[in-house]
Amino acid sequence: MNPKKIYPRSGDNQTVYLKSVITRPNIEVGDFTIYNDFVNDPRGFEKNNVLYHYPINHDRLIIGKFCSIACGAKFIFNCANHTLKSLSTYTFPLFFEEWDLSKSDVASAWDNKGDIVIGNDVWIGYDAVIMAGVTIGDGAIIGTQAVVTKDVEPYSIVGGIPAKEIRKRFSPDIIARLQKLQWWNWDTAKIRNSIKAIQDGDLDSLEHHII
Repeated sequence: MNPKKIYPRSGDNQTVYLKSVITRPNIEVGDFTIYNDFVNDPRGFEKNNVLYHYPINHDRLIIGKFCSIACGAKFIFNCANHTLKSLSTYTFPLFFEEWDLSKSDVASAWDNKGDIVIGNDVWIGYDAVIMAGVTIGDGAIIGTQAVVTKDVEPYSIVGGIPAKEIRKRFSPDIIARLQKLQWWNWDTAKIRNSIKAIQDGDLDSLEHHII
């Protein structure tokens, strides 16, 4: 078991451990998070999936551990947000040379809504779009082609354009217990021994370490 390798499955070059292919300092990815791409090389995630993420804005993409990100999922950052404070949506500050404007004001071309933060054990479906400033809680599921414009609560299933909550995955009590447990932060040996209990939904055993 090695979360630092690129391909977790022998003979499968469509699925990568995402952390192993990230080079940008403003992208953080947890161990064992996977990205699958059957259209493009999944090693090109930064180029193909993290969009308008320019260093000048200092915004970050933070993705937790054990997430599953499907082909075509996109993360749209602040530089795509033409400012609504102006009377025009045209990005004059970006073309400072053309209009004899100050280069130092270039960031006024867009509205800065903040980082994108994805929790742990999150499943992001095919072609889903996550917009700047959104936080997605642990255990959430983002439906196929959903456009997420607002925060998603832990263990919620959301879908649609814009994405809305469909239902919670579990009861409030179970969600609270899972958030307290945070199994994804256990050492790998303990997780390995707990896989059957996790898959069987045996929360009692996980809580009492009867594994």
